[in-house]
Amino acid sequence: MAKEQVSTLPALQMKRTFQAPREKVFRAWTDAKELARWFAPSVDYSTVVPELDLRVVSPDVGGGFGMKSQVYPEEILVLWAARKLDRPVKLVVERSDAIASDAHGRHQIVEAELALDANARILAVRSSVSIDLGAYLSVTAASAPNNATNSLTGTYVVPLMHVVVKAVFTNTAMMASYRGTAKPEASFVMERLVDKAARELGIDPVDMRRRNLIPPTAMPHKTAGGLVYDCGEFEKVLDSALELADWTGFAKRRTESERRGLRRGIGLALHCQRAGNQSERMEIRVAPNGSVALHVGTHSHGQSHETAFAQMINEWLGVEPDQVTLFQGDTDKVLFGRGTFSQRSMSTGGSALQAAADIVIAKGKRLAGLILEASEEDIDFKSGVFLVRGTDRTVAFKEVAKKSYQGMGLPAEFGIGLDGAGTHPGPFTFPNGCMICEVEVDTDTGTVAVVRLSAVDDVGTVVNPLTLEGQLHGSTAQGLGETLLEQVVYQRGSGQLITGSFQDYAMPRADNMPAIVSSIRPVPTKLNPLGAKGGSEPGNVGAPAAIINAIVDALSSYRVTDVPMPATPERIWQLIHGARE
Repeated sequence: MAKEQVSTLPALQMKRTFQAPREKVFRAWTDAKELARWFAPSVDYSTVVPELDLRVVSPDVGGGFGMKSQVYPEEILVLWAARKLDRPVKLVVERSDAIASDAHGRHQIVEAELALDANARILAVRSSVSIDLGAYLSVTAASAPNNATNSLTGTYVVPLMHVVVKAVFTNTAMMASYRGTAKPEASFVMERLVDKAARELGIDPVDMRRRNLIPPTAMPHKTAGGLVYDCGEFEKVLDSALELADWTGFAKRRTESERRGLRRGIGLALHCQRAGNQSERMEIRVAPNGSVALHVGTHSHGQSHETAFAQMINEWLGVEPDQVTLFQGDTDKVLFGRGTFSQRSMSTGGSALQAAADIVIAKGKRLAGLILEASEEDIDFKSGVFLVRGTDRTVAFKEVAKKSYQGMGLPAEFGIGLDGAGTHPGPFTFPNGCMICEVEVDTDTGTVAVVRLSAVDDVGTVVNPLTLEGQLHGSTAQGLGETLLEQVVYQRGSGQLITGSFQDYAMPRADNMPAIVSSIRPVPTKLNPLGAKGGSEPGNVGAPAAIINAIVDALSSYRVTDVPMPATPERIWQLIHGARE
């Protein structure tokens, strides 16, 4: 059975060798062996290459947004072919190949219901979800069904929840993780239900949300989906967003749009999504001259870890950023790493990095005590200087680093050099926020223009505001794209992919995007030493519901109550003219 359409973002990489950490390559290799045992039990596996005999290099290739987490069959075949032929083998993937065969991101059909009491407070939510997983399972095939279940309740008190998720196989590309992985869909369903309930009951949509938000006094709060929110001030985030968006001034802007023959609508969406996943390891090595090498288990492909991690090392160790070098994505230089996904790099990776820095400082204090002839307990460290508490006796970090490599004369327990390897278990954190959108709809053509986007986000502790803003803006652009433009289409009957290039698949462009007015209202988490929650997914989690709510508001006079995604001009035109008829 072929599906007519799935919404996704195609791979942007033109070339791919091995864009996966070594352990994931070997997981796929192991899976391949297990499958082969079923079909060819007589195969001799004693010739399998040992893990340490393979080197996997994954450079900074640009955004992957989930496709980076996969191990594709062609990659394993490259290994096999290189060994078989005893010569280098290179796989070059053209964009048309990537769109057809790389992992797709989103395709769900959801039916949902909301139960309310006489005071419009939520009693229960019920949802039936069908998720298209493609023709075969990807490495992360379980992520979307799982997130569709436990992310549904969002920022609201929902005492009861009943969710049925069905996995559907079709003769299309495999479904896998893609920025947010079913959290945008879950947020969309809940926010549309709340908005629809407010309209049918004649309640202001803001007031409807206030009645049901989880208060700070209820934290930690266990949701009906089993997640435990440790902190959050959802109503204060809502209030900040309303002020930022000038919610009370909307009526005047609507009148001005109508004067120009356009229908203007406003919509809002609150969101709270799970972030972080699995433990991580980070390593710091200090050279004799005091410069620092970071061997990190995370992976930067657009997130600017080189900047943020160097900034953190400058704060903790007093080493200038230009003296910090980052090594990543190379199994000969990084002992172990899980990569970057689920907004985990700062909360988990950064926390592991801080643990490594603490080890370096502890070693430095022992050595500084020897140099300054003082007890280790009396040594403090601040701004790159070790000092004896209550005196003016100091020694610089660089001098301690140089001393640590002294060839003889140091007690044996000091070892050689300053280094530290830190880990962090990576428990879930819960970034949250509110997005408010205004649209103008041309009823003659069905064209939708997003004219204002305002967002307030709680991402916990902010390390670098500029790179965070880039993450938030980028994810918002992706959210707009999947809401209004992006659509993979397969021909009915044949299953032939029709949208095989960017001539057919509509990507968001600069002229689709309004100016984004954003603000941060952080509530640091105590689940990691940094207080970071995550900041790369709020835009595409919040944007779809906010935009569709705004379109429904704009078309309310046409008795339009729902708009499917993507909300293309043709669909909008049909809804308008269907209502007229």
